[in-house]
This record gives sequence, C-alpha cells and structure tokens, in this order.
Amino acid sequence: MRQLEHFPNLVTMFFTRAREKGDAPFLWAKRGGAWQQTSWAEAARQVASLAAALKSIGLQPGDRVMLISENRPEWCISDLAIMGAGCITVPTYITNTERDHAHIIENSGARAVIVSTQKLADSLLKAVLRTTHIETVIAFDQLRPRPLGVRSCSWAGLIEEHATDPQAIASTATFTRADTACIIYTSGTGGAPRGVMQHHGAILHNIAGCADVISEDLGWGDEVFLSFLPLSHAYEHTGGQMLPIAMGGQIYYAEGLEKLAANMEEVHPTIMFVVPRLFEVLRLRIGKAIAKQGGLSERLLSAALEIGERRAAGTLRLIDRPKALLVDRLFKPRIAQKFGGRMKAMVSGGAPLTPEVGVFFQSLGVTFLQGYGQTEAGPVISCNRPKVGVTVDSVGPPLPHTEVRIAEDGEILVRGELVMHGYWRNPAETARVLHDGWLHTGDIGVIDGVGRIKITDRKKDLIINDKGENVAPQKVEGMLTLQPEIMQAMIAGDRKPHMVAVIVPDPEWTQEFCAARGTKCDFASLAQDADYRAAIGAAVERTNKDLSVTERVRRFILADEPFTIENEQLTPSLKIRRHVLRSVYGDRLEALYKG
Repeated sequence: MRQLEHFPNLVTMFFTRAREKGDAPFLWAKRGGAWQQTSWAEAARQVASLAAALKSIGLQPGDRVMLISENRPEWCISDLAIMGAGCITVPTYITNTERDHAHIIENSGARAVIVSTQKLADSLLKAVLRTTHIETVIAFDQLRPRPLGVRSCSWAGLIEEHATDPQAIASTATFTRADTACIIYTSGTGGAPRGVMQHHGAILHNIAGCADVISEDLGWGDEVFLSFLPLSHAYEHTGGQMLPIAMGGQIYYAEGLEKLAANMEEVHPTIMFVVPRLFEVLRLRIGKAIAKQGGLSERLLSAALEIGERRAAGTLRLIDRPKALLVDRLFKPRIAQKFGGRMKAMVSGGAPLTPEVGVFFQSLGVTFLQGYGQTEAGPVISCNRPKVGVTVDSVGPPLPHTEVRIAEDGEILVRGELVMHGYWRNPAETARVLHDGWLHTGDIGVIDGVGRIKITDRKKDLIINDKGENVAPQKVEGMLTLQPEIMQAMIAGDRKPHMVAVIVPDPEWTQEFCAARGTKCDFASLAQDADYRAAIGAAVERTNKDLSVTERVRRFILADEPFTIENEQLTPSLKIRRHVLRSVYGDRLEALYKG
C-alpha cells in the first residue's frame, strides 16, 4: 500500500484505495451542525455512477469539464468522476467573475460544467450564455430558472439514474501518467490566467514525494487532513485531496476561516496545508488572546518567544534550559490542544513565509514545514524535512526524483515528471518557460550545503530602483505586516529613488485607537487624522530599522479598502495582485515622489 510510484493514473489509485478501505470513513462535512461522513465504498459508488453518467450524455475522452464548488465531498467525487470518464477537470475558483468564467470557458473549450449552488451559478450562467461551448450544466442544487439553450441536470439524479459497479469504471481507466488530468488556471497575479496542463504523472510524482516526507520524517499512520484552501488551487488539489487519497486518509472540509480554530479542535487533524497569510492571522489572534489573559500565560508566551528566538539564532545558553523546560511542560501542550492535539505538521506554501512568523510558531512547539512550488510543477518542488533540519529561511530539499539547479542569473530551474507539459493552447508562453525539459520558475535562489533551497527573490516581482539596486517586495511587505497597526501592505519603487507603500491599517488596532480617544471609527475622517497617520508612520519607521537603506519605505498612502478577493486585489490563494493595485493607486503613489 505504501508504494505509490506504480499507479498508472489517479483514478486507478483512488479505486485501489477504495477497495482496500471499504466502509471506513473517507470524506467528512458538517451538515445540520454535526459532522457527517461518506465512506470509501460509497464514494467509489458515486464516482463510478457519475462517470458513467458523463459518458451517457455524450462526453468523450479528452473533453474538458469545469468544476465550480466550495470545498465539500461532492467536489472530490466530481473531480474523480470527470477523470474516470476519461475527461479533463477544469477547476474554477468560486470567486471568479462572469468575465473570468467566460475566459476559461472560451480558452478551455469546456463542453460541460458542474456547479454547486444557485449563488455560484448566477455569474456562471451569464458567462455560459455568452459562449458557445457549454452544452450541459450539472448542479448539486436545483437551479431556478433552468438555463436556456443548454441541458440542465441534477448531480444526485445522474448518480441515481446511472448506478454503476466501481469495478466497471476502474477497468476502463486505461489512460497513462502522461495523459492530462486537469487544466488549472493560474490565479493571475500579473494578468490573464493561463491554463496549466497537469498530467497524471505530475500529481502522482508530487504525492509520492510528499508521502515520503511524511513517512520518513513524521511517521505514516491514520492520517486526518483538514481541507481549508480552495480545492481549485493546485496546492490544495494535490496536497489536500490527492495526497490523502494516496495515503488512505480521511478528509474533513473546514467551514471557513472564522470557524477554522473550532474545526481544528473538533476533528484533531494530523496534517494541514496552509498559506503564510493564515499563519499571520493565527499569530495575531494567538498573541492578542494571550495578552488578554495576562498573568502567567503572557509571561510563558514571552519566555517561549525568547527561547525560540535564541534557538533559531543558535545562541541558546545553558542557563536557558530551566526556562525552556518550564515552557515545554506548562505552555506548549496548551497550544497543541488549540491545533487539535494530534497535529504532526502544518505545511506552508504558495508564498514566502516571513521568518519572524516562522520563529513564532516554532517557539510555540507547532511543527510547520515550509514548502515551495508552482502550479507548473504539480505544484510541490521542495519541502522542509525534519531529518535534514528545518530552518525558517529555507524551503527544504527537492522532492525525490526532482532535479533542481541554479542558472547563471540565479533563477531556479526544475526538471522531472512533475513539470507540466505546457500551457493549454498557449505555445508562446510554454516556449518561454520550458527549455530542454527545464522549467524556468522565475524565482531567484540558492542551494545550501545540505541541499536545501533558499528563495531570495521573485524575478518578475523584483523592484529595481533608479540606482540599479534590487529590492524583494515580499520581504518588506511581510515585515510591515508584523506591526500590530498594519494588516496589509504593498510597496512600489521601480526605477525610483526610494520605496513607497500602500498600507491597509489593522481594523482591531484601529478600533482600539478610536476607543482610546473616545471617537467614532470613521475611516474617511481617520485617513485625514494627523495622529492616526503618525501612529502608522511610527510602525513603518520601526520596520525600517530592520531594513537596509535601499529597502526602507520613505512615504506611504492609506488604502481606500482592504485588499480582498472580492475587489480582485488578492488572488484566491491570498497573494497580492500587484497589477490591479498599481492601476488603482498608481497615480497617488507617483504623487509621493513629487510632494
């Protein structure tokens, strides 16, 4: 069971695990206030029946099927059924606009779409009617009104009408590791999304490597995964869905960010895949909660952070050991319970993790493994491994059977089965990033003495000032958001004499600021308030003390609103969309150099 390399495709892997696990629980979702499970056997029955239904409505091998849904059991079942029918899944973010949907429909040429709710169908159907490709809409919920000009089907009805023995579909899964499994559209931090063709072998390569990390470094047991990130993102699709299937684990679907902490305490997960932004949010919440408790809890947190910082710097002293023992016995077990009590590791990827945030969680005894990857590489390229040594400034060694080298200009190049075959219907972009089998990642980095990758810059995001000096914006932005006054930040300064910033103040800090003055929190007035701006300016100056002269932020403006997915200033994986922010604030940032 633990040999994953031999599977010819993802569908065969799933049906193999389903036969082995039988009536054991597989997928969990909260309905009516209680967790309800779908067994492996029931999931296999539904996958087979839906795959048979897709074939019956005329879909052919290689046809594309869009999938638009929140994280829930039906997402996993639909994804596997699409592949089981020989088709290609096109996962789509639930936050996509009508324009986004239209672009993906036209580019992918999808013939069918599976959608969860009426709310998500509203913008989708407008896009469907603007295009000519979609012939069938399959919905988890009944759609009202029924879409005109296309066939409308019930998801549950199709499964019931086409009841099929799982073995019948498993026996037809003759596609190979080289065949395309899904087309995942990158979230577009710099422009229109491109469709990455991920083949079965790329994802199988990834999950074999990730399972090796878990097995060799953490111990492979009865794994419980808590799925939180969007399944339409390659990171969660591979790590939060396909990896649990490969390992015979259980998947719980989180109820959302606001209930994530409660969900962790309820389901006792062993593995979670997260993004740095979540760590930053949890750090602030934990810090504020302990500060409110005061007394011993606050002193223990202070001691834990002091010990953690010394340990990370390699300066731990003999006299620190009694304090470290006290923290280990009285403080860390309480923190562990907040994460469910069984957490082996939280794996961070998708963007660089600010070292200070990493040290914070290490100090609390939370095992986190920072990874690195791209949608174009399955998406995992490397991951920190405890047996090699975990450091907050590295993303670990490459996965097994993955080649990584550094080009002359410092760019990280990757080769292996994990690398995509190209962008869908985009030969020019494919030729730009793939050369002789090597994926040119666009990231700048080095490899240390024990084989760990260290990311130093993002080639395309790099800011070059008017003196030709380089500034990595993500580093500066991460340090700014460590300040309690600042929730989000974006810096600019390309071909300019110094850095400037757009800053989103922290709402909780803002409430405290207003309460202390006994005034109402009206942001329009606060933006002009000299004391308010001075307080944020002081936070910027505290950050500047830890930055080089080139990196320091000299002037700033306050954002009109937070950066969100809804206003398209964040991608669904919570990365800043710089081109959008530059279009919104470019003139005001430019004015900072003239004022």
